[in-house]
Amino acid sequence: MTKIEKIVLSYSGGLDTSIILKWLQETYGCEVVTFTADLGQGEELEPARAKAEMSGVKDIRIVDLREEFVRDFVFPMLRANALYEGQYLLGTSIARPLIARHLVGIAREVGADAVAHGATGKGNDQIRFELAVNALDPSIKVIAPWRQWNIRSRLQLLEYAEKHRIPVPSDKHGEAPFSTDANLLHTSTEGKILENPAEVAPDHVYQRTVDPVDAPDTPEIITIGFERGDPVSVNGKSMTPAALLTELNGLGGRHGIGRLDLVENRFIGMKSRGIYETPGGTILLSAHRGIESITLDRAAAHLKDEIMPRYAELIYNGFWFAPEREMLQALIDHSQAFVSGEVTLRLYKGSASVISRASPCSLYSADLVTFEESTIAFDHHDAEGFIRLNGLRLRSWAARNGR
Repeated sequence: MTKIEKIVLSYSGGLDTSIILKWLQETYGCEVVTFTADLGQGEELEPARAKAEMSGVKDIRIVDLREEFVRDFVFPMLRANALYEGQYLLGTSIARPLIARHLVGIAREVGADAVAHGATGKGNDQIRFELAVNALDPSIKVIAPWRQWNIRSRLQLLEYAEKHRIPVPSDKHGEAPFSTDANLLHTSTEGKILENPAEVAPDHVYQRTVDPVDAPDTPEIITIGFERGDPVSVNGKSMTPAALLTELNGLGGRHGIGRLDLVENRFIGMKSRGIYETPGGTILLSAHRGIESITLDRAAAHLKDEIMPRYAELIYNGFWFAPEREMLQALIDHSQAFVSGEVTLRLYKGSASVISRASPCSLYSADLVTFEESTIAFDHHDAEGFIRLNGLRLRSWAARNGR
């Protein structure tokens, strides 16, 4: 086994990473620094500090990354209207490069030669973490215990915890009903009772949104302000990125907005079924497309839609720090120079519908598009030549085919 001097572990304080912490100490016989990221997952994080202290960790890092997460990762992604496979708002995917960036930063700070994560060998997260480390500092080794140790079942995991006197919460002794990952953008749930895509997900799987059927019978009208493609206010009140997303999560959750039951294609090669709840992100996607509809040139908007699937796939597959993602981001960000204004939406029974939009940078001209008399000169006869030129190849094609 490669000699390791110091390790920085991505540590949640949960059962899996508590066992991983002990395994790293036992296996490598070196100091382990724990790093716990506050991404707005809605959990009390101080217990993670207490658990790390119980395991003899001297250097414990708990870092509030909520503003950085939304400002530097979520908002740039939303400028692209990114959806993986046309539906998934990439809530888990977009958090991984941020965690990896801080893992690498702490490793450099403390002189660690390795970082470790708790992702399994079947999932996407192992790829996202490790590709990010490769891009940020290829000299740092990555340890993935789930690919290295001999633990192959939940029973063996609990036996290891008992042997090493690692506290196991009472609800962890039974079979876990599903696996959950949460941050300020979304909650994802997968595994166990959700593994059969033919079975309807039970109601208790949903944690962030009410059932749209049970949502208020009265619509709620909200207005979101944008500057250069990023949301900056809700109902006229300016907010920081994290505060704004938190506000929209509350509004969207109350109206049952942002639920998704998806069978997706993992990068590693298998299909998986997940339940996603992204209330604030779903509202922002609708609002952003609404403000772009009046501020983006047609060809620019269509080009963005063409590159969006590729951009979303890069994030899903773990290539946030790859040069091609950065190149696409530069194009996307350039397109947002005039994407400013306000969008009004109706929130009702699971939907976030744009009902009005206005911008000082609008390309929309009511005077030009009107069916009534216009002050803008537009010669209707010009359309005849436009149609005839565009029809030239079709007439040639039809003549050849004997039509």
